Amino acid sequence: MRLSRIRCAVLALALSSTTAFGGAEDFRFELVSTDHRVGSGAIVEVSLTDLRTGTPVEGAVIFATRMDMAPDGMETMTSPVTAMSAETPGNYRFATDITMAGGWRFSIAAKVQGEEETVETQIELKATP
Repeated sequence: MRLSRIRCAVLALALSSTTAFGGAEDFRFELVSTDHRVGSGAIVEVSLTDLRTGTPVEGAVIFATRMDMAPDGMETMTSPVTAMSAETPGNYRFATDITMAGGWRFSIAAKVQGEEETVETQIELKATP
């Protein structure tokens, strides 16, 4: 009887340790900002959510960003992206220069603390004059 309790405890520990970590598909970046006008210093704000719990993810390390006009067939037309501080937990803000009206794609890659996989997404937005 004692041996089966030990086996159950070991099995429970093994299962809990394997389910504690998620994959990149357990996280989602979503566009928060809605007003994207042509000009320098345009703000793009995104939120990062843990889909397993529905909670915002703070402290993600953003290590790659790109802004380009791929939705309008101009992937080589890019704009620099600069990280900014955000006031809302789980939100990440960036400044960029939107040089013309049309479709833009914001690509972002991040590492979430405790997760092995990289969280990556591409978000399309429309810039207006």
